[in-house]
Amino acid sequence: MNFDEMYKNILNEHRQVFETLDQSKLQEFMELIINAKRIFLMGVGREGLATRGFAMRLMHMGKETHWVWDDTTPNVQPGDLFIFTSGSGEIGHIHFVAEMAKAAGAKLAVVTGTRTGKTPALADFVLWVPAHVYKGTDKVVPSKQPMGNLFEQTLFVLFDIIVMMLMDTLNISEAAMISRHRNVE
Repeated sequence: MNFDEMYKNILNEHRQVFETLDQSKLQEFMELIINAKRIFLMGVGREGLATRGFAMRLMHMGKETHWVWDDTTPNVQPGDLFIFTSGSGEIGHIHFVAEMAKAAGAKLAVVTGTRTGKTPALADFVLWVPAHVYKGTDKVVPSKQPMGNLFEQTLFVLFDIIVMMLMDTLNISEAAMISRHRNVE
């Protein structure tokens, strides 16, 4: 494939994923975020990069947000929301942390491409992203891209859409978000 064929194919794959996404589940996910006292997030690899970007934007919105791998992350408590991204739903150390967070009383939300994985089965809420994912087993939008590219790319865009929808819902301006941006860089 040449460049034009590749980008058109990738954009078409994304269109299919976003047109298939359950918007009612998206609204439910947003309500969990709105109502959470504190939000913890975890993901690994390229999924983790998208999730970490989402954590940053939630903080810019004024939510108390913690990335689980940071040394300054406090203990998880009842009333907290813990968002995990696990494309296959079978990532061992993510599942282990999910079990610990649930035992600590947090509400678990898993964003996944495989609803039948062991971590989605443990979760209180599952946001299914119907995109091809590395080691996934669900019937999803197929991809000509390698490994989990489609799922990982979708997370970046989906999380940005969620932030923009939350900004509208909560009447948060971009200026308010900019005021919370790190100012020591």
